Parts: sequence; structure tokens; C-alpha cells
Amino acid sequence: MRRTPVTGHLESPRIRRVVASAVALAAAMTLAGCGTSGPSTSSSAKGLTMWALNDQTILKESVDAYNKDHPDAQITLRLFANDDYKQKLRVAFGANQAPDIFFSWGGGALDDYVKAGKVDVLTQAQANTDRYTPSVMQSATFDGKVYGVPANGLAPVVLYYNKKVLADAGVQPPKTYADLLAAVKKLKGKGVTPLSLAANSKWPTLMYLEYLLDRQGGSDVFTKIASGDSAGWQDASVTKANQYLQDLAKAGAFGGNASSVNYDQGASTALLYTGKAAMEVMGTWEYANIAKAAPDFLKKGDLGYTAFPSLSGGAGDPKSIVGNPSNFLSLNSSSKNKSAALTYLKDYVLDGSQVDAYLAAGSVPPVKGLESKLAAVKSSSDKQWLTFVYDLVQNAPGFQLSWDQALPSDQADPLLTNTDKSFLRQISPAEFGTNMSKAGS
Repeated sequence: MRRTPVTGHLESPRIRRVVASAVALAAAMTLAGCGTSGPSTSSSAKGLTMWALNDQTILKESVDAYNKDHPDAQITLRLFANDDYKQKLRVAFGANQAPDIFFSWGGGALDDYVKAGKVDVLTQAQANTDRYTPSVMQSATFDGKVYGVPANGLAPVVLYYNKKVLADAGVQPPKTYADLLAAVKKLKGKGVTPLSLAANSKWPTLMYLEYLLDRQGGSDVFTKIASGDSAGWQDASVTKANQYLQDLAKAGAFGGNASSVNYDQGASTALLYTGKAAMEVMGTWEYANIAKAAPDFLKKGDLGYTAFPSLSGGAGDPKSIVGNPSNFLSLNSSSKNKSAALTYLKDYVLDGSQVDAYLAAGSVPPVKGLESKLAAVKSSSDKQWLTFVYDLVQNAPGFQLSWDQALPSDQADPLLTNTDKSFLRQISPAEFGTNMSKAGS
């Protein structure tokens, strides 16, 4: 599981105190914090019902704004712990007791509800859908129709690096996989772990496979798998992606201790800013974690970041990205309050005040035309970071949702288990695809 930053400015004392409990996004968190054990309710006598996760602080502010403007027909917001939410939502839909508006991660889980006729299409006129970043909207678009609007910030996976460590080793930030392998050799020679990896948590290792497959085979390979075609796991590019991962591990890219490192403990992050590791592949929430744990590291300008390396001869576009595009809000097709729901989705979700709040938290919302707001950010380090993330996503032809969120829940455990086995070279690259094909059947 993976996180994104909480509300508040990155350099404020408040953020430095609480950013470790960052806004958990489904897709991704270890990143922390999956919330408390039960739902909390912002009650209302009548009006809309809406479900979301209890760490969505900025999203809750949009509900408060709507309720202030609509005192006679407010939104009743129920906030759930992450671990409970998906099951409770399935049960509610099965019992015809689902909320008018519901929070999801897009991808395969949302498509299941769409195929069951549980979700309404959202048109441009109804929800102003054209203002959102196209690559993000792919996760809520099925058969050319939109079934959700983004509800929070972007969390693509990027390559972080310690500028001083690379410079001392005479290494440039790698632009290609070949560059990465060459950097691994030089960094090992300097006694530095080339890539910090919390392999004990498994999902950080999955990030490598996601990118390597996208670079090798292009986005269509995983799109086929996510659509339910389990035979796609045996595509030659899946095997090749696993071979690339195993080649990195064999070359010593991750040091000799990666399998004992757990992400929640912050050890993999610390390896980067203390100079014991040169690089780390991680979601954009890591910037806020570093800002909290090592503010001087940022102030000195020692943190660098770039896109994941390209792959020579691969079919994928090197500008494509993977990670957590956003969470989404969708409209229950059985809702009796559709007009009010559409007013909320169009006028209150990621409006101007919401955009400002996310930017202040160090998170880029998935809307177009943020250039002037980014230019107004006072902190030069924050401005550089936010602009990097914004440009990365705006220029991406595709934004692939993390596999453990895009796939049905019954495939998540086999996916993480087989990813770990591949990383440890306990199975061959081809066996990974064979095992996952069986799990998806």
C-alpha cells in the first residue's frame, strides 16, 4: 500500500510533524497509514450520501464547502479505514444500499461495477471532465465513456537520486536501462548501495516490473491482462521484464540486505538521504517523507529526481508513467439524487480552493492549466518539484495504474508473492508469467 502527502505546506512545522502519516492512497500505500478501524460520519438529515477513506482530509473540505452552500440538502459523508472499505462497498452494492457517490481507485475494480450497471456515465456537460489530465482519466474511462472524476493528487513513480553520491562516483542520473546497469557497477565500486529497495514490503519491487514491462512491451500488454485475459501474463515482454529485474538484482543493484528492509519503517528512505544508497524508485509521496525526515538534505539541494529510464529496443513510450493516477468519485446509477450529485462533482471537486490545498501539501492535482499557480509557489525547491511532477504527467501518453490496484483483489497476493520470488531469483522469468496466468484463470 502506498501514500501521498497530507494537507499543509511542505516546509511548515505542521507538515514536518505529520507528513509520515501522509494521505494514504489505495494504490499505494504502505505508504502508510490505512486509517482507523471504523467509519466516521459527517451527518445530515437528508440529501446525498458519499463514502470515502478517512484520510482524505482535503476531499472532506470539498464536502464541507458543498454543505455550507446547501444547508437543506447536505452530503452525509462516511469515512472508512482503507482495509475495510472495498469489502463494505461490495456488500453495500449487493444489498442495494450503496451511497450516491463513492470513492474508488479506478481501473479493474471500478470497471467491475461499470460492467454490472452500477455506475452512471459522466459527460463533459455534467462533470466538466475535459479539465482533467487525459492520461489520468484513462483509469476511469471504459469503452470511451467516463465513469469517475479525479478526487485527489497525482502519485506517479519516479527515480530519486542523491546528487552528491552520484557526483562522487562520477555517475550521471541514468537515462536508459544500460546507463542504470553501468551506474550500478560504478557505485558498487565506491561501496554504495546503488538502489535503495524495501523488498520486504514487496510492492516497492513491483514498481520495477511495472515500468520494465511498460518500457519493453508497451501499455497494451498490461491493458490486456487487466481486461481479464490471463494469457497475457505469458507474453514474451513479461518474461523479458522479469529478466531485466533479475539482471539488476544479480548485478548487486539493491545491495545484500534489501529483503530485510520494510518500507513502513522509513529505512529505505533514510538510505537515500544519508548517502548510503545512491538512488530509489518510489512514488511522489517520498518527497514529502524526505522533507519531514531530512529537511536540510532538501535545503542543500542534494535531492534529484527524474523519470524512470528508457529501454533500448522496447516498444513502450519512455514518456509513459506508472503509479497512482488519482482516486476517483463515481455516481451510483441507482441514486435518487443525481442532479445534486452532479452539482457536487462539477462545482466542488478539485475546484480552485481544492487545487490550492493540494499544491500546498506538495501534491499536484490532475487538472490542466496549473502553470500560473505553480509559478506562484514561494519555495524554490517545492516549485521545482511540483513543476517536475506536473510536466511529467501532462506529457505522459499513458499513466498505468499500479498492478495491485488495477487487478482484482484475489490476484494481488499471488502478484506480490511471485514478484518477490522473481526478485530473489527463486523462479525463472518465464515461471513468473506461468504462475500469474494460473492465478488469473
